[in-house]
Amino acid sequence: MRKLSIDIETYSDVDLIKCGVYRYVDSPKFEILLFAYCFDDGDIQIIDLAQGEGLSAEIKMALSSPEYIKTAYNAQFERICLSKQLGIRLDPNQWCCTAVQAAELSLPASLADVGAALGLERQKLTEGKELIRYFCVPCKPTKTNGGRTRNMPQDASDKWELFKQYCIRDVDVERQIAYKLRKYPISESEHALYVLDQRINDRGVLVDTELAQQAVKINNIQTAVATDQAYELTGLENPNSVSQLKEWLSDNGVEIESLSKKAVAYDSYTKRFDKAKSEYDKLQKTREERLYKAEVLSGFMFEIQEIEELPLEFDEKLWNSVIDKVVVNEDETVIFKFRNGAEITELL
Repeated sequence: MRKLSIDIETYSDVDLIKCGVYRYVDSPKFEILLFAYCFDDGDIQIIDLAQGEGLSAEIKMALSSPEYIKTAYNAQFERICLSKQLGIRLDPNQWCCTAVQAAELSLPASLADVGAALGLERQKLTEGKELIRYFCVPCKPTKTNGGRTRNMPQDASDKWELFKQYCIRDVDVERQIAYKLRKYPISESEHALYVLDQRINDRGVLVDTELAQQAVKINNIQTAVATDQAYELTGLENPNSVSQLKEWLSDNGVEIESLSKKAVAYDSYTKRFDKAKSEYDKLQKTREERLYKAEVLSGFMFEIQEIEELPLEFDEKLWNSVIDKVVVNEDETVIFKFRNGAEITELL
């Protein structure tokens, strides 16, 4: 099976780190700027798509053919970007990710760090970060740059040529890593998991968009209601102001160092804990009182059982030892209150 090693440089107005590759390529402004490649151990070539060059028929065929294994460092990025470019879904089973291979061997995550760890002869070019910031993301319009929001190859031809060399070097570094790790291929089970992961991400999940939109509306309504209530309750000019709200809370006897979500949540948990502990203490006290009464009653019953013959006549000593007091009510009921806390109500 032949091998096609790949590295690409791209542009999009969507933040790749925050939004992920799928949102990144879905932007109408997404495009592949450079495509560096080599077949097997051949010379590394580069195609300047940003300046009108295109992928050859051989490359397009190889990208979709199961007879070619495609390799890249963090291959998901190349595969998804090229799928968007070609308008087809490239099969992840035909791809080998050098980053996965390195990770399986507990090597560092980044291409530069793996290259350094393996002591490669030719390392990743350090100018890459600056060049990516210049060509691959929108720029701030200024008087100096003529108010443009994106830097094009013609805006800095020297940087563009260096960017092309940077892209070529990434293929070189990836190929050196693959050679160094050739005796430690990705296991079949790990590759199967990788392919499954890629297909799950490619497929995505079904989302009830109408439900989501209505949830956003409800949240907006609730936010407006809560804001109105905050104005009415506090009388503040701006209840969203931390300084104003902290001052208002202080004036109303609530001292709090921070209004951050974490701090407020901690304060809430503390109050809930204190309330729960107070209720627990009350229950514990009630339990102890009941245990005491049960102990007294048990002692009383023991003494009764020790009496060989219950008296048939009134015994003042026995009465005083058992009865605490007797309450006679207007409704002709009598309440006998025992010393152990028990009560008996009788009708006269």
